[in-house]
Amino acid sequence: MFHTIMAQPGDKRKREDEVENGGAGESATSAGAEHPLTGFKLRSVLRESARDKTIFLHGQVSDEDAVVILERAPFQEDTACRLLAGDPALRLQLKNDIYSVYQLSPPPQLNEVKTTIIRPATEKHIKKYVRQELHLIQESGEDYRSITLPFIQSQSFSIQWVYNILEKKAEEDRIVHENPDPALGFILLPDFKWNQKQVEDLYLIAICHQRGIKSLRDLSGDHLPLLRNILQEGQAAILARYGVPGHQLRIYLHYQPSYYHLHVHFVALGHEAPGITVERAHLLSDVIQNLELDAQYYGSRTLTYALRADEPLLHRFQDAGRC
Repeated sequence: MFHTIMAQPGDKRKREDEVENGGAGESATSAGAEHPLTGFKLRSVLRESARDKTIFLHGQVSDEDAVVILERAPFQEDTACRLLAGDPALRLQLKNDIYSVYQLSPPPQLNEVKTTIIRPATEKHIKKYVRQELHLIQESGEDYRSITLPFIQSQSFSIQWVYNILEKKAEEDRIVHENPDPALGFILLPDFKWNQKQVEDLYLIAICHQRGIKSLRDLSGDHLPLLRNILQEGQAAILARYGVPGHQLRIYLHYQPSYYHLHVHFVALGHEAPGITVERAHLLSDVIQNLELDAQYYGSRTLTYALRADEPLLHRFQDAGRC
């Protein structure tokens, strides 16, 4: 299971539940519901980031491995105002001339911690969050056909949760926009990393209805109508719902993607979202232009991306003498 809950006393907000398996559930604090962390035993700290105020933990719950991600919620204007109202208690830590540093302990209702739980977690999940050395791969079109594609076909990557969204079996209430056309259509919905409380870190995903397009490598000139439609309708839907114009959005595809069904990321331009680095993110506008110039551009183009030291695909490249 994949749960995202907000660690806040009395919070009855519906959580985004079972994202990887495509389910949707009620709040973990609902009456009669099993608490997802009962008896949690810490095994190790996988990674922590002081900059992002995030920590990744590996533990066990009822003899099942679990990965728990704790992330401080972003500040919002109304929360900050409430936090500073009424002369809150401040403990002085440092004072020098006009500069002073205090510790402020917020009340529980203003002290949210986004808590993401993956349970049961596989070894792959656990390794995903361990900080590891990265290797830069330069994958030619032939490398893709002889190394990467056979690797993808040999793996059991489940994307049933994606089909559950497309078939309205899960997360239907989260859909921001849908074009149901089987060739040109897509569903636009918030990414689970966005709490939907402020547009500064807006993050949505467009998942195409057309199946069989695994990644950037499968795109050709035949897909230009689909890509143009996602770009235009996605921008219009976000402007209508959130008031964010297209020139304030970073719209891109990942290669390698995190799952092999074509999807496009729509992110607020000022938000430093994971995966926006130059070796992974490909702007949708650039993809469209490249395919207009050469309908088979991504079948032959050398694509550069990073792989973690423990990833099996990296070992395939090493065994082939390509890394």
